[in-house]
Amino acid sequence: MEGLPTPGERIVATVTTLNGEATHEGLVLPPSAPKHISLKLDNGYNVNYPQDSIVSWESVASHQPVASTELHTPKASDDLPRVRLIHTGGTIASKVDYATGAVDARFEPEEMLDAIPELASIARLEAVKIGNMFSDDIRPQHWNIISEACAAAFADGCRGVVISHGTDTMHITASAIGFAFAGKGETPPGPIAMVGSQRSSDRGSSDATENLLAAVHWAAYGPQPTGDAGDACVVVMHDTQSDGTMAIHSGFAVRKMHSSRRDAFQAVNGQPLARISIIANGYETQLTPDYERRRSESQTREKTSRPSMFETGQRIAQFVAGPWLHAEHIEAIVATGVQGVVIHGTGLGHLPIDDPQKDAPENVQLWRVLTRCMNRELPVVIVNQCINGPVDMNVYSKGRKQIDMGILGHGISSTPEAITVKTHWCLSQGMELKDALARNLCGEHRDNLYE
Repeated sequence: MEGLPTPGERIVATVTTLNGEATHEGLVLPPSAPKHISLKLDNGYNVNYPQDSIVSWESVASHQPVASTELHTPKASDDLPRVRLIHTGGTIASKVDYATGAVDARFEPEEMLDAIPELASIARLEAVKIGNMFSDDIRPQHWNIISEACAAAFADGCRGVVISHGTDTMHITASAIGFAFAGKGETPPGPIAMVGSQRSSDRGSSDATENLLAAVHWAAYGPQPTGDAGDACVVVMHDTQSDGTMAIHSGFAVRKMHSSRRDAFQAVNGQPLARISIIANGYETQLTPDYERRRSESQTREKTSRPSMFETGQRIAQFVAGPWLHAEHIEAIVATGVQGVVIHGTGLGHLPIDDPQKDAPENVQLWRVLTRCMNRELPVVIVNQCINGPVDMNVYSKGRKQIDMGILGHGISSTPEAITVKTHWCLSQGMELKDALARNLCGEHRDNLYE
């Protein structure tokens, strides 16, 4: 075939398939493989065919509307609660760049509001942009910026806040915002909901719209956070692969457990706090029995307009226990001047520090370097490599040996990320880490675990 379409060109192509000829219309993307042609169809999905399977193709006029700066967001009723959308980026704010075929975080917050007119029936929504980045690039300084933006929203009279965020590290940021507002025994002035999406909005399977609708509904009508039930900052995402119901997760007890599924966010050592279902005549919110119980047992906390900040100069080193963990790894990193060490322990929180058969001297070397860390008063914290279940160093003699060494973490039931964030936050506040890790500051520990 003479000539091939160029990326960004809209074509109608006839191709041969195992079931005969098929015709597709769509935008040409950069090929997904050599000697292939890739098209993005109008339904949001991509198709790929070998070049030699193309029977014919022709260019057609683009269906894409002419770019306009004019937005047509419906005006919300003045009787509705005010909610502020704090925009940081991520897949929920992404669309395909047809020059490269890549997905870029480049939606402006106003575009998101304009694209979902149903939001105007829920709340008086206003948007503030503090970034347009993927969550992999978010650092503690950004947590501080987000916390301050939340505080400003409440000071301006907003009932709740929604933070649009990339999903890869959303559970980490949710923990950080939770500690910032509730770690010192207080509670945020209103609901704070983090939301993202697994699929960009130009895909037919996108979860962006329903997730955002549910998050705004929680911010507008969800219960006032107690501050001690793990509800200072929540994560709102699909409850299952199907549409219709979104789970409201504690920011301290949720984790992204799948790279691409729409229900990637799952509760750890617990249940979601609530679920919001989109029904024919609106929305239905159902608190889970465990959250209702925890709310009924919670102590009244003062609302704070001044979230605590993370010290951005803190350095927390992380290691994974197992056959490849060696003393020289820890020594090299500790020499850089870290303020804390977090090790993802095996099972109930164990480390390779014993040499019962006298054939693994590296284990003894690891024990020695960790002992030196204790002597230098450098905190070493164990989190759970298994994700679910507690860290319990009282079960086996090895665990008790670790406790005697001064290693911290026994009894925690939070996610590894929540405890790592807590370690950073406690050090930033000048707290005595051994005492603070053992305390349930804002609902990060679960008093009963759901298997």
